Amino acid sequence: MRTIVGILSLVGWLLYAGQLVSVLNFGLAQRLGLQESPDSVDPVLSNVELWAARWDLVWLWTLPMAGILMLMNHWLWPYAALIGGAAFVDTGGREAAKILGLRGQGVRTGSRREHRLAIGVYAYLILIGALSIVVGLLEVI
Repeated sequence: MRTIVGILSLVGWLLYAGQLVSVLNFGLAQRLGLQESPDSVDPVLSNVELWAARWDLVWLWTLPMAGILMLMNHWLWPYAALIGGAAFVDTGGREAAKILGLRGQGVRTGSRREHRLAIGVYAYLILIGALSIVVGLLEVI
């Protein structure tokens, strides 16, 4: 189970790379589909997403790093899995709640396709984060 969760955690590097592109060139990230199109979102949301991408660079490396430690069977992997898993569960849940709350108030949060993709990514973050917490706890206990 640890190996499977470790491999799934490595997908986080792709998300991290996408946020790096967003921080360095937000317009390019929008054109590549890494961020919502400026035509389909409220400008306030684009600004919020840029700031969220900046914060993600500080924090969301933790689970992919835990994945590497899991695959190496490094003695720190359970603790890294707990920390990284918590970061991913929090991020996925908070971002989904933000988008659903804004959308419920009539704020343009992207096209239907962009919205489905975002919710799918958030669900993945929550799932892989929760699995990481479970395997980390099982090892610690």
